[in-house]
Amino acid sequence: MKTVKAKIASKKEKKIYINTDYIRLDSALKLSDLVQSGGHAKAVIQDGEVKVNGEICSARGKKLRAGDRFEYDLFVVEVVSQ
Repeated sequence: MKTVKAKIASKKEKKIYINTDYIRLDSALKLSDLVQSGGHAKAVIQDGEVKVNGEICSARGKKLRAGDRFEYDLFVVEVVSQ
């Protein structure tokens, strides 16, 4: 019997800086360069591929404020107030 070993990739951390009270989730994905367009952001959010503060979020208009974190692909992004 063969043994298969898998290496789990660690998440990469990023920060985005905002100078407003909040940023929408779809805009935050674009600002962090994790998606190529608003349409791409909409698709990955609706497909349940994005977590906000550890929970899957399907609302692309979700308001993120300083201290919130979202995850997509291999990235964890923290929203920071300027």
